[in-house]
Amino acid sequence: MKEIKAFVRPDRLPDIVNHLREEGVCCLTVFEGEGTGHYTDERKDFPSLRHPFSHAKIAKLEVVLPDKKVKKSLEIIHQNGKTAHSGDGIIYITEVSEMVKVKTLEPDLENRDL
Repeated sequence: MKEIKAFVRPDRLPDIVNHLREEGVCCLTVFEGEGTGHYTDERKDFPSLRHPFSHAKIAKLEVVLPDKKVKKSLEIIHQNGKTAHSGDGIIYITEVSEMVKVKTLEPDLENRDL
């Protein structure tokens, strides 16, 4: 299993999530945030009043997938998240060695193949 963390433009998130759902990706988490980075879109990114050091609104999508769904999910995030301008975001992929239930610490076998 792999975990994908994708930092994308908030306005691109609905398309990404809808296309992931069409591919059978049912379970994911989304966060709103602000950040800093090397690549910003000077047309849209300005310092935040809440966090003056921050200059970019971002959406963070997290999803754990079986290995066989990773490539297609990356393609979906890329195709639906890009604008061809600086600040489109970044994607991290990490190995997931285990999933356990919070309630019991038992292996989460029902989500093994998600």
